[in-house]
Amino acid sequence: MNQNRRRVMKQVITLAAAGAAGFPLAAGAAAPTVINYGGSAWLGHYSAYIAMKTGLMAKHGIDLRWQAFSTSSARMAAVMAGNVDIAGTGVVSALALMASGARQFQLIATPNNFGRAEGLLVRDGIKELADLKGKKIGVTYASSAHVLLLDVLSQAGINPDKDVAIINLPATELLTAYKANQIDAAAAWTPTFDRIRALPGTRMLFDDSAFSLYKSYKMSPGPDVLLTRSSFGKDNPAAVKGFMQAIFEANAMLTQKPEEAARVLLELTSLSMEEQLGVIKQTEWFTLADQKALMSDPGNFIVGLQKLAEMLVKLKQVDSMPQVRQWVNTTYL
Repeated sequence: MNQNRRRVMKQVITLAAAGAAGFPLAAGAAAPTVINYGGSAWLGHYSAYIAMKTGLMAKHGIDLRWQAFSTSSARMAAVMAGNVDIAGTGVVSALALMASGARQFQLIATPNNFGRAEGLLVRDGIKELADLKGKKIGVTYASSAHVLLLDVLSQAGINPDKDVAIINLPATELLTAYKANQIDAAAAWTPTFDRIRALPGTRMLFDDSAFSLYKSYKMSPGPDVLLTRSSFGKDNPAAVKGFMQAIFEANAMLTQKPEEAARVLLELTSLSMEEQLGVIKQTEWFTLADQKALMSDPGNFIVGLQKLAEMLVKLKQVDSMPQVRQWVNTTYL
C-alpha cells in the first residue's frame, strides 16, 4: 500500500511537470483582466465563487473564469501546465510539488480555518478505531482526508498496509461506493462528507480535530491556501491584488451575512440551505488583516505548514521536506 500511495503522489508530480512550461495570459491595457481560476464545491472555494457571482471580482477589474476540478492534485497539474492562473487548493498536493522542487507557483494567502467539514464516516457497527481492522476504507489519495486517515490510524497503532484495506477513490465516487457497500467507511470532505453523513446507519468516527497538528497548531491535515502561477503574478500583480481584495470582501459576507452567502452557494454545492449554513458557520473566515500574522514572518500558519511537511515525510507521502517559506509571497496582500 505504501508503494501505491507513493505512486499516486509521484503521478501528481509527473503530470504537473509535463506541462510546466505554461502560457501566461496576454498582457493588455483593457480591463477587466481575465483570471482562470481552479475551484470545486469544497468550502475553500466559497469566497472565490461568491466574489464571482456577486460582482465583487468585476468591481476589482477581474473577469474570473471558473474551472472545476474534483481533486487538488488535478488542480495543481492545471496550474503547472499554465491552464489555471490562480487556484484555491488543499495544501497537500502543493507540498508534494514543493518537495519535487517545482517553482511554478507561490502561496499568497489562506482563506479560512476548518475542522468539522471533513472526517471519517462509518457504518453504525463501527464504534471505535479498533473496529476498523479488516475493513475497507475509501479515500482520495494525495488529499487532506488521506493524510488525516493515515495520521489517526498511526496514532491508534493501526497499520494502514496490513490492518485495513485503503481504497483509492475519486472524491466524486465515494458516495456511490459507500451506498453500494463496496466500502465500509469513507474519508471525505464537504459536500460529499455531508451527503454520506446524512445516510441512515452512518456516523462520524472522527473529524479534523483528531489530527495530530490540529491539537497543537490548529492545523488541519490539508489547510486551504490560495496560490498563483509565479509567471502570472509577476506579469499581473495588480490583478492578483484585486483578486485578493474581492476574496476577503466575500469572506466578510460569509461572516456577517451567512444566509445571503448560503443562497449564492447552493448552486455550487447542491446542499440544502440548512446544511450550507452549517458549513459556513462552523468555518472561520479570515480577513485580509489576519494574513499578516498567518503568512508573514514568522507567520504561525506557515510554521504549521512546515510541521505538516515534516509529517508527510514521516507518513511516506513525499520523499523530501521542502522549506515552505521559500514558496510564500505576501506582496499581494
